[in-house]
Amino acid sequence: MDNAMFCYQCEQTMGGKGCTKMGVCGKTPEVANLQDLLIYQLKGIACYAKPLIDKGEIIDKTVVEFVENGLFTTLTNVNFDVEVHIQMLKDSQKIKESLRSKAPKGNYSEQATYNLSATKEQMLEDAVKAGIMYDQDMDADVRSLRYTILYGLKGISAYGHQARFIGFYSDQVDQFYFRALEATTNDNIGVEELIRWTMRTGEIAVEVMRVLDDANTTTYKHPRPHKVNVNIKKGPFIIVSGHDLRDLEMLLEQTDGKGINIYTHGEMLPAHGYDGLKKYKHLVGNFGSAWQNQQKEFDNIPGCILMTTNCLMRPRESYKDRIFSTNVVGWDGIIHIGKDENGYKDFSSVINKALELGGFKEDEEKQEILVGFGHNATLSHAEKIVSEVKAGNIRHFFVIGGCDGARPGRNYYTDFAKQVPEDCIILTLACGKYRFNKLEFGEVCGLPRLLDVGQCNDVYSAVKIATSLADAFDTDVNSLPLSIVLSWYEQKAVADLLALLSLGVKGMFLGPSLPAFISPNVLQYLVDTFGLKPISTPEEDLKTCLQQIV
Repeated sequence: MDNAMFCYQCEQTMGGKGCTKMGVCGKTPEVANLQDLLIYQLKGIACYAKPLIDKGEIIDKTVVEFVENGLFTTLTNVNFDVEVHIQMLKDSQKIKESLRSKAPKGNYSEQATYNLSATKEQMLEDAVKAGIMYDQDMDADVRSLRYTILYGLKGISAYGHQARFIGFYSDQVDQFYFRALEATTNDNIGVEELIRWTMRTGEIAVEVMRVLDDANTTTYKHPRPHKVNVNIKKGPFIIVSGHDLRDLEMLLEQTDGKGINIYTHGEMLPAHGYDGLKKYKHLVGNFGSAWQNQQKEFDNIPGCILMTTNCLMRPRESYKDRIFSTNVVGWDGIIHIGKDENGYKDFSSVINKALELGGFKEDEEKQEILVGFGHNATLSHAEKIVSEVKAGNIRHFFVIGGCDGARPGRNYYTDFAKQVPEDCIILTLACGKYRFNKLEFGEVCGLPRLLDVGQCNDVYSAVKIATSLADAFDTDVNSLPLSIVLSWYEQKAVADLLALLSLGVKGMFLGPSLPAFISPNVLQYLVDTFGLKPISTPEEDLKTCLQQIV
């Protein structure tokens, strides 16, 4: 209660317990507390929306979008701008009052009955009661499960936002935002029922990833294998980071024929697998590596950066004048590009700045990596894969991926991948792949040993691949010669993990450390029910994986 802030939603939280003075991510106590109050407001909105949904009423999609964006704004490394949070808080009060006027009379939670104060200073005072540890008497397991659900919702909101921007959504997901947020305020819901809500959050994570997969593959066609140059080319350039393919597409359209090279960065790398984007010849390659290296990689570069979703770090002064944000991303003092009523964004300020800066002066020697092994592309080889497994030529499959991060211990994933035997195949996804995706793994049975499945949301692709192979072998996923080794950092990884657990996947390895918000009893439940294991050493974990009985 005496701390300036308290946040433990990411893997790198201070001391593995919680950030209390300043966020490791760069979040100030002011922003952290305003985010707590925004979540408090979203819960209050949900308390009034839920009974309306129960009566069969439809919640306006603008309200859904606000709640979705509010959850996403508070996800790690997304928005650090105080004024943005104050405006969202003011908007949240208007929405709450509108729903309150329509909701049936009754006893509502404090989150619902609270009314936002007028000034920032008063908001910050009020934010104390919205803090994670405010209720010192709350059962530790109840708190743990409530925040596991909340963090799963934050991950879901990121995927929901991405799909909605292309025009795809799920009413099931939209209603769940309100139902689940309300459940986290309901003191009549105990541990057992909260466990069910947690698994339900995983089911909804699967659903939102299905919708996003449908959105991307319908709009840009199924990804297929493409080689991507990871070195630079001469000329003006813009680097696009994040996840939203529609942002990349609009920028490609607006830069076509202007002599500007476009590079992907971080989780945008899989965009090169989509023919709908690859058709633009000035999409020339991928720049840099995972999000945590951006301050060093962007330092003094003679071009521009566009941040489309999360993974923003404090911009250095050497590039603060050339980094731009869009969607819910923001940092005080950098230019933000919004959309008009039709969803169109004018990127001329980015384009003009890139031309002014002039770009790289000469080409580097080409170096290529292979991407584009989503479920459609990988399963086109299913018959061959099955026959080679049955013949003993392919021994095991490993899914190695997830979020990357700066904390020591993540070399585990590089070492693990290097030690995977040559008769095994590695499927990788999310930015954790940068730990090893430029290494040469060669082939097995004519297939690449390293298959890049895509972004973090493409856990859905990995699941489709696994379930299809299980059907081909007439067995279940847990009986396949398959091991899943996950790295996590933020809340999308929480949604991914809950998705896999909700599907009954067992025996997964998780690291580099366990979530601070998971209480000992909840952890024991996950270990007992799903065989969830913390990583140990690559040698020991690899040995455990290869001893699985097929």
